Amino acid sequence: MQDINIKITDRDGKTHDIVAPTDMAMNLMEVVRSYELAPEGTIGVCGGMAMCASCQCYVNSDTSLPEMSDDEEAMLSEAFDVKDNSRLGCQIQMTPDMEGLDVELAPES
Repeated sequence: MQDINIKITDRDGKTHDIVAPTDMAMNLMEVVRSYELAPEGTIGVCGGMAMCASCQCYVNSDTSLPEMSDDEEAMLSEAFDVKDNSRLGCQIQMTPDMEGLDVELAPES
């Protein structure tokens, strides 16, 4: 088991230093939900299927992430408040490679 340290800035601008497990097949959206960093019902609305963009976040670190899937790219093309560093949290699996990841939750839309 290897836990990783990540930094998540919530929608109120508060930064949280989080220890995330890499052995539970969790994605970033699930980590945000498990630490209750967003109000219930405002993140992961579609259940992590890349169909709602409620888990959109801005990646502020140089962490190497997996390539964006066609589904993720299509969803972000229709989302609000999209930036060059936008990703869907449900599409970022927690792996040892994610150590030091620094993200900010996008505004609720």
